[in-house]
Amino acid sequence: MIRSGLVHIVLFLVYVFVQAMLLKNLVLFNSAFCFLYVVFILSLPFEFSTTLTILVGFLLGFTIDIFYSSIGMHAFATVLMSYLRNHWLSVITPQGGYDTGNTPTIATNGIQWFLVYTIPLVFIHHFVLFFLEASGFDMFWFTMLKIMGSLLFTMIVIIFLQLLVPQRRKI
Repeated sequence: MIRSGLVHIVLFLVYVFVQAMLLKNLVLFNSAFCFLYVVFILSLPFEFSTTLTILVGFLLGFTIDIFYSSIGMHAFATVLMSYLRNHWLSVITPQGGYDTGNTPTIATNGIQWFLVYTIPLVFIHHFVLFFLEASGFDMFWFTMLKIMGSLLFTMIVIIFLQLLVPQRRKI
């Protein structure tokens, strides 16, 4: 239990560092951003309670807000995604349920399940974040372009990292 907690703390710091120092200024076609830090929330174990997930989501989003000077936008989007995560996991639960101690990864659940799990949550995060940034729906189509481009960019990086990092294979 203590080892697992330390691993999560180290991963938290790694995701914040990578997001704040490397990905903050990486923009494709002036509209696609990579928000890799959301992987931390998405990869929490299945057993994490909603309350704890929301608390961790707030801490993560607030930390990113400090580096982005974005006054709570990342915190709000990450808390909403954290709140919806466990509800979404219960909706897409496989027939046999989830194995205890596992995390939602491609290796443990397969690519199809992983995409069904991550795409809606990452979309909600990006949707809230970019519409908060735009302060409304005045630039709707440009904001939707940023959301879809960032969703595609973020998902490609997430899948690449999932396939790059060796994990226990699904049995």
